[in-house]
This record gives sequence, structure tokens and C-alpha cells, in this order.
Amino acid sequence: MQNEARQPGQGTREDDQENGARLMLDIPSSRERPASQPEPEGKLSGEPLRESALTGIFEISKILTAPCRLEVTLANVVGLLQSFVQMRHGIVSLFDEDGMPDITVGAGWSEGSDERYRMRLPRKAIDQIIATDRPLVVENVAAEPVFSAADREVLGASDDMPVSFIGVPIRIDLKVVGTLTVDRIRDDRSSLRLEYDARLLAMIANLVGQTVKLHRLFACDRERLMAEKDRLQKQVLELRQPARERKKLHAHGIIGDSPALRGLLEKIAVVARSNSTVLLRGESGTGKELVAKAIHESSSRARRPFVKLNCAALPETVLESELFGHEKGAFTGAFSSRKGRFELADKGTLFLDEIGEISASFQAKLLRVLQEQEFERVGSNQTVKVDVRVIAATNKNLEEAVARSEFRADLYYRISVVPLLLPPLRERRSDIPLLAREFLRNFNNENGRTLTLEASAIDVLMNCGFPGNVRELENCIERTATLCAGSSIVRSDFACCHGQCLSAMLWKGTSDERPDQPAPMPSVPAKSTIPLPQPSQPTQPIQSVGGELASLGPPGTVLVSGARIADRERVIAAMERSGWVQAKAARLLGLTPRQIGYALRKYGIEIKRF
Repeated sequence: MQNEARQPGQGTREDDQENGARLMLDIPSSRERPASQPEPEGKLSGEPLRESALTGIFEISKILTAPCRLEVTLANVVGLLQSFVQMRHGIVSLFDEDGMPDITVGAGWSEGSDERYRMRLPRKAIDQIIATDRPLVVENVAAEPVFSAADREVLGASDDMPVSFIGVPIRIDLKVVGTLTVDRIRDDRSSLRLEYDARLLAMIANLVGQTVKLHRLFACDRERLMAEKDRLQKQVLELRQPARERKKLHAHGIIGDSPALRGLLEKIAVVARSNSTVLLRGESGTGKELVAKAIHESSSRARRPFVKLNCAALPETVLESELFGHEKGAFTGAFSSRKGRFELADKGTLFLDEIGEISASFQAKLLRVLQEQEFERVGSNQTVKVDVRVIAATNKNLEEAVARSEFRADLYYRISVVPLLLPPLRERRSDIPLLAREFLRNFNNENGRTLTLEASAIDVLMNCGFPGNVRELENCIERTATLCAGSSIVRSDFACCHGQCLSAMLWKGTSDERPDQPAPMPSVPAKSTIPLPQPSQPTQPIQSVGGELASLGPPGTVLVSGARIADRERVIAAMERSGWVQAKAARLLGLTPRQIGYALRKYGIEIKRF
């Protein structure tokens, strides 16, 4: 009756009924008992072995389907194994996506005891099981080279105490995600059942793998639902708060309360709720990076990475490596593999500043990534799939660039899904005092000073054009505060009041419209008008051309919107007499270089180049 499972006439029926599963749990193979030797007296019959195995698997399946923490479930599985598998220690070890230990449990597991069980694992043997994706069955670990001296010490194996070891991989689909291992003191009975127990543990490891897969899927779903819940709660709180408080909550670093800025903040709140590609348009210094970060922090990707890259700061070859990454040896100096910005920003947001400066050849590569959300690293043919929201920014007129074939039209349509126009500082003058005080407060904190802004200083700032926008205002405040000798900043502390404003000299030759300026530059308030010096005044701009000044700029002529302005012919005549040098023409008319620039743009006078 001991070999009842192998009797003729019954094998075919068992194959049909049990699909081979029970035959795997049959009595030990001939490898364990040579045919020349009689059957050991203490050997168990096949049927009791199968009954014990089926009962154990049934009980384990009930444990795996119980609603418990994964660690508790696995610990209960190991505890139950001890009742029908001869073992001294049993350990289930799981690894995360990067191959690092995630969960390590055994019988009697408790919170915080993972490290204790992890110390009992023979590292070299575990590494072999994971690398080969095959079970490891060893009758005496002391005689096997796969176990190092440290591993043998961990298992307590010695010449006087032989220890057997069984380890099987735990898989999710085709990927090894952990191991199930047992060790026991070797004796005659345990040696006979060694391979039998290995096949049994392989079945249990398969059940454990399915359970781990379900737990991880549930964890991902729970994380997604919690994120969705947080997003909905944030929207509910946003609707309950006043509009101004809502904007401040989602726009950290953006300061101001002007109508133009409030309109921008409202658009940011709407755009942040989607995953659409955004194109930020505006002059240099308007805060495009701050707006991009505000969109990211207000979106559902706020907990994911925000990665930024200035496309104009790198040559094309370096830019490709920075965005897509590279493999080891892809080019000279590539000593190791490296992830690109797209991979680093996976599930998050990638901010591409100065996107209008990239070359035509690189535009085609970028277009494919934006369309397919996939790419290959430099030096690799393996496709990497990512989920990235792209926010691009430029101060270049892309429409003109497309018309001149300098920028691909298909890439333009891909990045300009939701264009946002950032207002220049001259369109939000009411924000200047708030910005100036914030910049001065930052300066005081960094330098240990207590400077304040007087009303006269605010008047100077309100009357400035700030073609460099917020960045120029910040520099102006820092420069003036650094050179200020008193306890407060007054009108006379500003360089522009002494004709020493370097920014004005920089912009004095600008005669063309700024590329992204959506409308003509608004008028400077009347109080900022600089009156022409009267002919009778002793301080004329240039004494040698006093007669010309009298003929070109009669008393009372002012070159500022809202006042009378010299006619087109008078401006042209001044430019011709000065050799089309704006600074000289401005002195002839008794104006500033910036004012003559305004006049040239207003009348559409083209500058002649010599």
C-alpha cells in the first residue's frame, strides 16, 4: 500500500483528475532512495503525504485570503508551515522595485522585528535564488560552497550539527520579488523528504506571490484614491475660502494684488486641474518659473518631482543627455548610466525654460517625447516610458519663428496647448510697492539690516518703466539698499535720480517692439513726465547745439503719452542730424534716451544702420 499512488491502472485516472498537481507531491524520488536499497522502515506512505500537503495548502489559502496586513498574513503562513513541514526556521523575504529588502517576516513576527529575521538569511544563497530564479535545495550547508562562512554561522551549521536548507523564489508574473526559505537539522527522515518539501514550498510560494501581487495592487489603488480624496478636499476648501485667500494658497512666491495678476492667478487655478501642456509667454523677468512651480504645486502632481531645465544654457549634445539620460560609455566621459530629466520627472512636472532657443534637429526629438511620452537614452535602444506634464516657457515670438522656419510648426502646436501670457511689471504698477517691500525685507534678513522705504522712494519706483520687469526691480532694490547710508531709502538714494542708471543705458537703444508684447506699451503716468529744459535755463543738454535744440524742440514739447509730442518730421530731423544715434537725438530734443525710443516706436520710424 506504500506505493499505491504508482500502481498500474490508477496513474492515468489520477493524471486526468488532478492535472499533475498531486503527482508533484508524490513520495520521494529514486534520487533520495537508490533502487538497490530496500524502502526505509520509517518512510511515510504516499497517500498520507498527499493528504497532509493538501490539508496544509488548504489552510494556507484561507490565511492568504484573510483581511489582514501583508506582514501578519505572511507570518501566519510561516507559523502554519511548521505544523506539516519539518523545519527549524522559516522566513519570507520580499523586495521592492529597486531590489532592496522590503518585508522580512517569520513565525512570531511583531512590529519592528524585520531586521531580526533579516539577519538569519544567508545572503549569498538568497542572491543565487533571485539571480537564477530556481529553487535551492541543500542537504548539508557545511559542504556546499554556495554558503559562505558567515551564512553557515547564521544558520548555526557545523560538522557536529549538519543543517539542511530549502529556498524557493516568490514570483509576481515572471519577476522574482522574494524568497521562501526553511532550514532544519538534518536526519534520516528529513533527507528523504527534502525534494518533496521543496516542491511543496514551491507551490506555497506561488500562492504567496499571487497574494503579494493583490496586496500591492490594492496599495496602489488606495494611494490613488487617497490622492484623489486629498485633491477633492482641497477643492472643497478652496471653494469655501475667499477668492484672494485661495490664490495666495496656490501661488507661493507670486506677490501682488493688481487686476492683471489676479487674472493670471485665476487661470493658474484652472490650468492646474488638468494635465495639459502649458506654454508660458512673457518678457524676461516676469516670473515664468514661479508660475510654473505654482501650477505644479496646485495640481494633482504636487507630491511628485518638479524638475526644471534651461534649454538655452546647454549645447544640443549636452541638452539631449540632460533630458533623455545616457548609458555608460555612450560618449567620452560617460563613466556610468544616468537618468535624464524626463525620467527624474516621471509622474511629476518638467519645466523647460527658453524652449524657443533649441535647435531644429533637437525639436524633432522633443516632439516625439511630447507626443508618445517615450524615448531612448543616449547610447541605448531600450524605450523608456514616462508620465510627465510639460510646462514650457519662452520670451521669443514663436509665431514669427515658425513663419521664418526657425521653429517647427508641429512642435509649436504641441507645446502651445494652453498658452498663458504673463503681464509685464508696467501693466501691474500697483504691485510695485508690495514687491519692493518684499525684496527689501529679504535683503534685511540676509544682511542683518532694518532699512525701510520712504514715500519718495516709492514714487521713484512707480515712475520707472522697468523694462527688465520684476528681476530689474529686485536688482534695483538690492543695489540701492546696499549703497544706502541711512536707516531708510529716500529718493536721492536711487541711481536714476543722478543719471547713473545702468539699466536705462542698456535699454536706450531698443527701438523695436518686444517680441511677446501683446499690446502697445501703456502710457507712463503724467507725473512721471520729464519736462524739457527751457532755452533760458543755464543747464542745456549740450551748449554747442543750443540753436538746433531751439528749432527742433520748442518750449513745452514733451515726448510722453498723455502730453503733446513732437511730430514725426521733427523726430526724423533730429535723428538725421545726430547720425541716427538715439542718445544724441535725445539731447537735441532735450529728452531722455528712453523717451526718444518711445517716440520712434510710436511713429514707426525705422532706424537706419550705417
